[in-house]
Amino acid sequence: MPVNDALASEQWTRFQYCRDRGHLEFINKADKCEKFFAGDQWLQADLNALQLQRRPALTINKIISTLGTLFGEQIYNRSETIFRPASGATAETAEALTKVFKQISQNNQLPWARSELFADGVIRSRGFLDIRLDFTDSMQGEVRIENLNSKNVVIDPDAEEYDPDRWMDCFITKWVTPQDIAVLYSEDDAEYLKIKDGSSFPYGYDSIERVRDRFGGVLPLAGYYGVHEPHGIRRNVRLLERQYRRLDKQLHFVDVTSGDMRAIPQDWDRNRIAQVVEKARGRVSVTKKLVKRIRWTVTADNVVLHDDWSPYKHFTPVPYFPYFRYGRTIGLVENLLGPQELLNKTSSQELHVVNTTANSGWKLKAGALKNMSIEELEQKGATTGLVLELDDVAAAEKIQPNATPQGLDRLSYKAEEHIKTISNISDSMQGFDREDVAAKAIQAKQSRGSINMTKVMDNLERSDFLVARNVLDIVQEYYTEPRLLHITHDDLLQQPETLEVNTYDEALNEITNDLTIGEYSIIITSQPFRATLEDSQFEQGMAMREAGIQLPDDILIENSRLQRKSEIVKRLQAAQNSPEAQQKAQLEMRNMEAAVAVAEAEAQQKAADAQLKLAKTKSEIASIEQENARITLEAKFVDAEGGGAAEAAKMQVEGQKAGHKMDLEERQFQHKQSLAEREMALKEEGHAREQARADDMHEHQKIISSKQADAQAQATRQAALSAAFNQGESE
Repeated sequence: MPVNDALASEQWTRFQYCRDRGHLEFINKADKCEKFFAGDQWLQADLNALQLQRRPALTINKIISTLGTLFGEQIYNRSETIFRPASGATAETAEALTKVFKQISQNNQLPWARSELFADGVIRSRGFLDIRLDFTDSMQGEVRIENLNSKNVVIDPDAEEYDPDRWMDCFITKWVTPQDIAVLYSEDDAEYLKIKDGSSFPYGYDSIERVRDRFGGVLPLAGYYGVHEPHGIRRNVRLLERQYRRLDKQLHFVDVTSGDMRAIPQDWDRNRIAQVVEKARGRVSVTKKLVKRIRWTVTADNVVLHDDWSPYKHFTPVPYFPYFRYGRTIGLVENLLGPQELLNKTSSQELHVVNTTANSGWKLKAGALKNMSIEELEQKGATTGLVLELDDVAAAEKIQPNATPQGLDRLSYKAEEHIKTISNISDSMQGFDREDVAAKAIQAKQSRGSINMTKVMDNLERSDFLVARNVLDIVQEYYTEPRLLHITHDDLLQQPETLEVNTYDEALNEITNDLTIGEYSIIITSQPFRATLEDSQFEQGMAMREAGIQLPDDILIENSRLQRKSEIVKRLQAAQNSPEAQQKAQLEMRNMEAAVAVAEAEAQQKAADAQLKLAKTKSEIASIEQENARITLEAKFVDAEGGGAAEAAKMQVEGQKAGHKMDLEERQFQHKQSLAEREMALKEEGHAREQARADDMHEHQKIISSKQADAQAQATRQAALSAAFNQGESE
C-alpha cells in the first residue's frame, strides 16, 4: 500500500495513548520482576558503592526456587478440552471436533506453549497466546498458536474485563526485518523501510529503535550497518498491528424459527446469498444489522502495510492473568521483591559483621613494628600465621571488635518466612519438611498448599476456555473443505488415528463430520500428569483385583513403572490370541458351563425337596385341624350331658384348645421361618451347600420332636377326657 501519513499518524497517536497510560508502568514492573527471577537483584549503583567500601553484596535467589515448585504444579496438572453438542450439533461431530482440537494442540505443541504462558503470567503478571490461521505448511490453512512477548501486547487502557471480547482495541508491536515485511506484505514497502536510518518526525525514538528484547539483551547496538548488512537480517523496523472494533452494517442470515443469526461473509455476492435462501425453503431470511466488527490495521513507521476487516470473530491475542481485579493484573513475583531484597541485604550485612570481627585492626606504639610497615600490616593483619617483630611485646594490641547486633540473624530468617507466606509455597510443598513430621501431615499440608494456588490455576483454565473458543470459531469458519487429519493418542500404544472431516457420504446423501454447523459447549477439565498418577493408579488397580474385580491386564501394565510397557502389552495380546490360549479359554468356558449345570441341578433338587416337605407339613396341619374339630364336638357333648362338672370339663377343654392353638401357631411360624431360610440358602454359592444341608436336618429333627410332643399332648388330652366322661356318668 502507498505511504499514508494520515492513517499512520492516527495509528501512532493511539499507540502512544495506550502505551503511556499503563503499559510503560507494566514494562518497568515486568523488567524488574524478570531481573529478580534471573538473580539480577542489585542496582548497579549499590554494587559500585559496596565495592568501594569493600563490603559484600550477596544474592540468595529464593524466588526461582519458590516459583519452580509452582511451575511443577502446573506441569503436573494438564488440561483437557472437550466439546459437547449444544444446538444443531450431533455427538459424533462433537467428538470429531475434540479430536481436531487435539490434532491442533499436537501441531502447535500447546502444552509447552501453555507452560510458557503460565510462566509469563506468574513472573510478569501478563501472558499472551496468539491464535490465527497460518498458510506456511498448508494451502488450506492451519490454526497456529504461538506465545507472544507480553511486553509487546498493548491493551486498551480503558478496558476492565478479562475477556478480550470486551476490549475496544489492542496493539501487537514487534521488531521485524525487511525480509519479513517483503514476505508478509510488500517488497516495495520493505525496500522503502530498509533504507531508513531513522523514523519520520511524528513517531519519535520508539518507531525505529536500537533497543530490543532478544538474546542479545536490552543494550543498544553500537551503530547501524545500513543497506550493506548481508541478507537484511537486522531487525530495526517496529511493526504496529492494531485490532480494534468499528461499527458497520453487515448482512446476516436469520433462522425464522429460532431467531438465530449468522454473519454473511463480506465476499459473498447476491447470487450466492439468494441460493442459500432458496435452498432453505423459507426457513432462512436475510437482514442488515449494525454490529461492531474488528478492523485490522498494520503500519510500519509512516507506511500502511494492511488495512481491512479482520477475518476472525475475536482478537487474536488470548491473555492469562494470575490475579485480575478490574483492569489491574497482579503476578506472584512483584509481591516477593521486598522480602527478597531484605534477605539479600541482611545476609550481606551478617557476612560483613563476620568479616569485621575477623579483621578488627591493631593498636601499635609508634616505631614498635620492626619486620613490616604499617601499610603491610593493614593488608596482612588478618592472615593466618601472622608474625609481628616488636621492640616490646606489649607494644601491639588486637582491637576487640563490636559484638554482633542482637536480632540481626533473625531478620534473614523472617525474610525467608515472608517469602514462604506471601507466595503460599511452604516447606512441605517444596519437599523440605522436617524428618519428624508424619507422612499424612505432609500430604495434608501439600493439599492445602495446592488449594492456596486455586485462583491462579482457575484463571489458567479460563484462558484455556478462551483458546478453545477462538480455535472453534476458526475451525468452523475456515475448515470447510474435506480434510484428512492424523492424530496420535496419549494411550499406551500411541497408535495414530486418521480422521476424515467434511466428507460427503453418497450412501447417506449427507456430509459426515461437518464441522461448520452447530453450536458446541466447551468443557475444560484439569487432570494430573501421567507420571504422577501411575503409582496410585497401579495400587488402586491391584486393590480392585484383590477385591474380586477383574481388571484387564493391559490397564495394570499401563499404570505400572515397567519399562517398554507397549512391547509388554503387544506380547500379552499376541499370547492371548494364540491357538493354545484360545483352546485353553474354550476349555475353561466348558468347565464353567458344567459347573453352572451342576449348580442348577442341585438347586432344582433342593426346590423339589422343599416342595415335598411343604406338602407333608400341610397334611399334618390338616390332621391337627380335624383332631381339634373332634375335640370340640366331644366337649359340646359333655357340656350337654354333664351339668356343672361339664362346665369345668369345658373350661379345661377350652384351655387345652387355646394351648394347642398357640402350639400350632408357633409351629407354623417356625415352619415359615425355615422355608425362608431354605430359600435364602438356595441363592448362596457352592461353599454354603453343606451348611444348608445341616440346616435342613436340624429342621427335620425339630418337626419330629414337635410331632412327638403333639402325640404326647393328644394322649394326655384323651386320658383327661375319658376320666371326665367316666366321672360324669357315675354322677
